[in-house]
Amino acid sequence: MYLCIMKINPIYKVRKVAGENIILLQGKSNGDMTRVIAFNASALLMWESLQGKDFTVDDAVAVLMDNYDVEEAVARHDAEAWVANITENGLLLGK
Repeated sequence: MYLCIMKINPIYKVRKVAGENIILLQGKSNGDMTRVIAFNASALLMWESLQGKDFTVDDAVAVLMDNYDVEEAVARHDAEAWVANITENGLLLGK
């Protein structure tokens, strides 16, 4: 699905608010609303492990498999969903 090399945009920072790990996405015009992206533990782990690095989905899969007792197919599904989410929300740099 995602064969390209990606990089997390360093302008976005995860903040802990009320016990949740979130990124706030500010709207670009008066009609846009601020959006909140919340990360669960595995999403936060991938974010922190891959931040500042060029990576592929395979790298995200490896992070999950190295830290959780999970089959590769499950890790790949979760990694692809995470990449789709952060891509859809503009959190990656264009390559």
